[in-house]
Amino acid sequence: MSETERRWGAHPVDGGYWRIATWAPSAERVELVLGDRPQDMTRDAEGWHTATVEAAAGTPYAFRLDGRTFPDPASRHQDGDVFSPSLLVDPADLPLRRDWPGRPWETAVILEIHVGTFTREGTFDAARDRLHALADMGITAVELMPLGQFAGDRGWGYDVVLPDAIHPAYGSPAAFARFVQTAHDSGLMVLVDAVYNHFGPEGAVLHDLCPDFFDTARQTPWGAAIDFSRPEVVRYFLDNATMWLRDYGVDGLRLDAVHQIGDPGDTSFLTALADHVAALDLGRPVHLVTEDERNLAHYVAGDGVLRAQWNDDYHHAIHCLLTGEAQSYYAPFSVDPFGDLVTALREGQVDQGQERPRSDEPRGESSGHLPPACFVNANQTHDQVGNRAMGDRLIALTEAAAMRPVHAMLLLAPFVPMLFMGEEVGARAPFQFFTDFEGDLADAVRQGRRSEFPEFAAQKEEIPDPNARATFRASRPYADPAEDAGEWAELTRHCLALRRDHIVPRLQSGWRGTEVERLSDRSLSALWRFGDGTVEIAFTMEGPPPSLSRGLREIFYQAEETGIGLRVGIGEPE
Repeated sequence: MSETERRWGAHPVDGGYWRIATWAPSAERVELVLGDRPQDMTRDAEGWHTATVEAAAGTPYAFRLDGRTFPDPASRHQDGDVFSPSLLVDPADLPLRRDWPGRPWETAVILEIHVGTFTREGTFDAARDRLHALADMGITAVELMPLGQFAGDRGWGYDVVLPDAIHPAYGSPAAFARFVQTAHDSGLMVLVDAVYNHFGPEGAVLHDLCPDFFDTARQTPWGAAIDFSRPEVVRYFLDNATMWLRDYGVDGLRLDAVHQIGDPGDTSFLTALADHVAALDLGRPVHLVTEDERNLAHYVAGDGVLRAQWNDDYHHAIHCLLTGEAQSYYAPFSVDPFGDLVTALREGQVDQGQERPRSDEPRGESSGHLPPACFVNANQTHDQVGNRAMGDRLIALTEAAAMRPVHAMLLLAPFVPMLFMGEEVGARAPFQFFTDFEGDLADAVRQGRRSEFPEFAAQKEEIPDPNARATFRASRPYADPAEDAGEWAELTRHCLALRRDHIVPRLQSGWRGTEVERLSDRSLSALWRFGDGTVEIAFTMEGPPPSLSRGLREIFYQAEETGIGLRVGIGEPE
C-alpha cells in the first residue's frame, strides 16, 4: 500500500469488493458487521483489523467489539446519527471537475462560511446558488467551517467526532462534491476547516474502540490528548487530508488550533502533513493554513504547501483600536493598539517572543522575514465574533463609518484578506455559539457558557442558550439585510476589483521588503515593495490621511464623522 493511499476505513477494490480496516491494537478480535452479517476481521502484528468483502456502495457496516457495535471511525457517511452504522461510499461515484487548475495563493480573498447558517436551508445545495454572486463580487475562495459529523444537527462543527463523514444536516457526500464543482466553475477555491486536535464530547467512537489513540498522561480541555507519537494516529489524519484534497478536489485546509497538536512547541505533524500533501501530486496548487496561538513562524515559508497562518494579532489590534476593549486576550493589545497595528503591517505578527505589558509570558517567533501573503488578516472571524457572550459583530460595537476605511484597508493591504460571512455586505446579525445536545450535556454546556463571561454575571440569563433553535436561527447573516447592505457590497466590490487588477500582480511578482512608519500617535504610512511595483497605505484616526510619497494610482477613503481615513497608492517599480 502506497503512503498516499488511505489506510483507515472502507475503500473499493477490484470487482465489487471493498477493503475495510481499522486500528485497534488492544483488541484481539474485532468483527465486521456488513448489513446484518457479522464476520471476523484479520488482525496483524501492528493491531490493524482488516476484511475484504463483496458489497455495493451504500451498504451499511459497523464494527463489533466485546458485544458492542461501533460505526467506523473513518466513516465516509452515516446511516443516521453518529451512533448509527456507517455506509460504504465509492469516491469514483462523486462528481469531480478534473480539469480545475486551481489558483495561486496570492490571489486568495477568503470568505469564511458556516454552511448551516449561510442560507435559510443550511445545505450545500442552497449554498451553491450563492457562489457565482460571491465570485462576481471579487471573492476568490470560500473557507468552510468544519464539515465532519458531530452529535445533533446544529453546531459550529468543532465538536466533530467522525471527521471523514459529511455532516448529514448539510447534505450527502455527493452534495458536497457538487458544491465544490460549482465553486470551481465560478472560479472559487474551496478550503475546509480541519479539526485534528481533539474530538467532541459525544459520540467519539475511538475512545472505546481504540483507546491506544490517546495519551492518558496528557490531559486537555477535551480529555486525554490525541497521541501523535503513534504513526497510526498520524495516518488517520493524513488519510482525512487525502480525502478532502483528492476525493472531493478541495483546494486546501485550514488547520484548527495546531498549538493543541502534540507536545508544546512540536510542529512535526505539520511537516509530515505538508510532505504527505505534496506527495499526492494533484497537479494543482494546494494550500495549508494554520491557526497557531504560539505564533511560531519557522514552518511557514510561503513557497511550499504550508502557505500561511491566521494572524489574530492584526485582528486584536484593530478590535482594540475601534472598541477600547481590554478583557482577556485583548489586554496586551489594549495598551497601544495603534503601535501594534504598525507592527502587524510591518512584520505580520505582533507577538514575536518579546515581553509585552499585561501579558503572562512571551510567545512567538520573528516573522518580519515572511512575505505578506504568509498571513491571513481579518477584522472578524467566527472565533472572535462567536466567542463573545452575545455574538456581536465588530460593526455592531463601533460606528459603521469607522468600519469602512478599516474594511478597505483589509482588502487593499498586501496580506491575504479574510471576511466572515455577511461582512462583505455590512451584516449586523450576530453569530452566536450554538449546539444541539440533550440532557446533562446540554445543561453543562448552557451553564458553562453563562458562567464564562464575568462581565455578564448579573445578566447571565440573557446570554443565549446554545441549545435553543432560536440561537441558531439568529446567526444567519443574510436573513435580514442591513439598510446599507448595498453600499457595503459596492465598497467590497470596488476594493476587490482594485486588488485584482493592481495588487495581486504585484504580490505575484515577488516581495522585496516593507517599510512602515508611525507618524504620530494615531497616524501611519506603509510601503511594500514588489518586483512589479509598490503598494502604499496611509492610515489615520485623526483627520485626513497623510499624502503618499509615490503612487500613480491613488484610492482615498475618509470617514468624516470619525476622523478615520485611508489612502492607498499603487506605484511602478522603483
